[in-house]
Amino acid sequence: MGGSPRTSGVPGVFASLDEIEGRLKRLEAAIHLEATESERAPVIQALQTLKGVAEVIATSLVAEVGEFRRFRNPKQLMAYAGLVPSEYSSGVSRKQGRITKSGNAHLRRVLGEAAWCYRYKPAIKGKIRKRQEGQSPKVQDIAWRAQDRLHRKYVKMISRGKHHNVAVTSVARELLGFIWAIACEAERQMETSTAV
Repeated sequence: MGGSPRTSGVPGVFASLDEIEGRLKRLEAAIHLEATESERAPVIQALQTLKGVAEVIATSLVAEVGEFRRFRNPKQLMAYAGLVPSEYSSGVSRKQGRITKSGNAHLRRVLGEAAWCYRYKPAIKGKIRKRQEGQSPKVQDIAWRAQDRLHRKYVKMISRGKHHNVAVTSVARELLGFIWAIACEAERQMETSTAV
């Protein structure tokens, strides 16, 4: 009694799922190791004080950007990510269009994912409170200002009739400015602690 063609491959499917699950667990373990024990771990930990930026996103940001202080200001980082408006200029006329998307696509995607969290009212509780433990008051202050400002920005844009995706992209651009500020502060703290 040979079994139907549909059920005969089921054990193979389960083996494939187990293999994929095992690979995911190994990747998560490697990301956790990078986030807690690598040379850049203090920056990854500091970025996690932001709402929407947990371990995987913080590690991705650090992996994609590298040293944040190489950008003199957040606008340069925003341009690197392709989150600045395109511009059409001729003589005295100047028109700005959609974002350029000419930068780092993975960085843009990760930022968009984090920016969706700012739809919700600002609060420091649960996982965010735990991730903020041990961080400097300056980093915690920047993270709180980010929550407050970006939530207000999102609500204001939606109330003016902007599409959700447009509002989230705008929030992602500003979030990158706060990310730059926190990462630069963490890099300065790392530099002073190794100099001592």
